[in-house]
Amino acid sequence: MPPLWIRSRFLSLAPASLPSLLPILMPVLLLAGCGGDSGALPPLPEGALEAVVEEPGVDRERLARAVDALFSRDDIGETRAIIVMHGGEVVAQRYGEGYGPTTPFLGWSMSKTVTGVLAGILVADGRLRLDESPPVPHWQRAGDPRGDITLRQLLQMRSGLRHEEKVEPVYSSPEVRMLFLDGRDDMAGWAEAQPLEHEPGRVFDYSTPGTIILSDVLARTLAPDADAEERRAAVDEFLHERLATPLGMASLRAEYDRAGTMIGGSMIWANAPDWAKFGEFLRHGGAVRGAQIVPRAWIDFMRRESPRAPDYGAMLWLNRDSGGDRRMLFPDRGPDTLFAAIGHLGQYVLVSPRQKLTVVRLGKTDEEQRPALVHALSDITSLYPGK
Repeated sequence: MPPLWIRSRFLSLAPASLPSLLPILMPVLLLAGCGGDSGALPPLPEGALEAVVEEPGVDRERLARAVDALFSRDDIGETRAIIVMHGGEVVAQRYGEGYGPTTPFLGWSMSKTVTGVLAGILVADGRLRLDESPPVPHWQRAGDPRGDITLRQLLQMRSGLRHEEKVEPVYSSPEVRMLFLDGRDDMAGWAEAQPLEHEPGRVFDYSTPGTIILSDVLARTLAPDADAEERRAAVDEFLHERLATPLGMASLRAEYDRAGTMIGGSMIWANAPDWAKFGEFLRHGGAVRGAQIVPRAWIDFMRRESPRAPDYGAMLWLNRDSGGDRRMLFPDRGPDTLFAAIGHLGQYVLVSPRQKLTVVRLGKTDEEQRPALVHALSDITSLYPGK
């Protein structure tokens, strides 16, 4: 861009004089526009380019800059790990200081997606039914309206049970009370005791306690009438034999409460490469190397929008407008087929089948920083064709 004084002087000339002066002024304007390095990008930090493979499927330096932004920007919190996979290959991988490929990361609410897949395996096995009431004994008492809640409604966050996520002050928030205060020893018992606030199926209400109920359903199906230790052992064996081992997720671990219930709404761990394997498994419709671990129809169901929330499926967030002020992804910058497992403090497994992409970001981002983080992640996905 020519300096301001040249532009101002040029624009102040009488229109009639411009044609005769253009041959004289044009070389000056061109030279002024080319001079200096004001438009040049700063050099990449040491190691930034090395985090990207030679042929990542897009311009290598642009991808390196988009990845580096997640570590260098001061408005998105702390990024501890990033993995970008394209066409099944790792094309970028980088870790923050003190973290690496073997570091276990808590998935927080990405755990819900794992729990949703486990429920799908039991449905495929014929041990659970999507449109029937799940085996919660005290809901089955005569006259209890909670007996009308179906497994489908629990998965789509529309059970109707009384709940409000992320209430302030934090110690009064229902999910915090369940996880760390009065519900911590028997989380499912605490969650299942909540009364109905809405008719089942009518209202979307994102709920960590609802996923704990799903975890209890898994245990009751796999180990009916068992004690806490037997429940834990049965679910843990199922988690590893039916999911972790086929996917090669050796680091996958779940935490359990004293009642032996998996804390499937927030307390499942894996390292970054294994979270990426989970994303690829979802991208391939529940298959790994051609072996169908969960029916493709189940993953399609998880990706299908809830009747009460266009940006949510079943234990998965969808890249669509919420119809309100909720903004979890970037529908204006990516395909509506993109979906994600999303966890507290900015944990993301982004999956875009159309772009053949899986992007994992792990770290610590406060809620007010989330919009900047989401935009930075969309900078990565928008580099790839298929939007």
